[in-house]
Amino acid sequence: MNIKPHRKFLLVLAKVLVVALTLFLLYQAIFTAPDTLLSWGGILSNALQSPLRFLFILTAALIPVNWGFEARKWQLLGQKLEPISFWRAYRAVMVGLTLGFITPNRLGDYAGRVLELKSRQRLEAIGAIFIGRFCQLVATVLAGSVGLLYFVLAFGWQRYPGVSLSVFVLLLCLSGAMLLLLYNARAMVAVVAAIRPLRKFVPYLSIMGTYTSGEMMRLLWLSLGRYAVFLVQFILLLILYEVRLSPLQYISGVSGTFFLKSVVPSVSLISDLGVRELSAMYLFGLLGQERLQVLSASLSLWLLNIAVPSVLGLYFVLRLRLARKGVAA
Repeated sequence: MNIKPHRKFLLVLAKVLVVALTLFLLYQAIFTAPDTLLSWGGILSNALQSPLRFLFILTAALIPVNWGFEARKWQLLGQKLEPISFWRAYRAVMVGLTLGFITPNRLGDYAGRVLELKSRQRLEAIGAIFIGRFCQLVATVLAGSVGLLYFVLAFGWQRYPGVSLSVFVLLLCLSGAMLLLLYNARAMVAVVAAIRPLRKFVPYLSIMGTYTSGEMMRLLWLSLGRYAVFLVQFILLLILYEVRLSPLQYISGVSGTFFLKSVVPSVSLISDLGVRELSAMYLFGLLGQERLQVLSASLSLWLLNIAVPSVLGLYFVLRLRLARKGVAA
């Protein structure tokens, strides 16, 4: 029995469903979510008519740079499985971004990148993807710990010195533990192997232990580079929306926001939309800033870095081919 037509139909159906669900969630997030667009249209219009409107264009111009860092990371990570050109790595990142957009905690990112590989050991890429995401988390925790330290010293040290000291020690220990795990990936694999229900995943994670300290360092620097792009984009948008602070306060507020967004568990289907916004409004509220301006900057950052690339990534999703032969170009 020839099952190829049936398989092709299911593949086309899956692609159509991904496109429809992505567009639906974009509509829900932008036009119907409560408080999302409260007075935002007017604020955006005023911002784009201001002398600083070039900041919006500059922020948008940094989108391919942002995802270029991620593509370079995936290119280095995927070399353990097969040769990958930078363009193929970029395409895989875009597919993963689009599929991750419609799944909780961006789990679809794994599927997207795995599907773009030609190797027969595709599932072993799960460990490589995890390492890449963990590197980005380490960069976020390191920078975010410094940012939150500013808030601890500025708003808590005089009134609650004991609590502030405890928070400082906690952040220091967390940063140290993250670095220790990053440079001892084999230990993470050993922990998974020691847990009986998780042992079946060890073959897919074993690749984590093959990355050297030098490779980890390169990945961490790339993660910090991508983080810096995010940081600059957010600050540019805050300036555009008339949030006026000192350079230290900008950096502390943004890095603290990214930290809280990363460590707070999320079950959102729309790429953690809401967690970052709440974190930003809280931290910048401590600095005396209007919530709506901060919310506008945060939503604009999400639209530029997640929503727009996710729509563009639909093109690569529609061109996916599950059955491939040969090696990477």
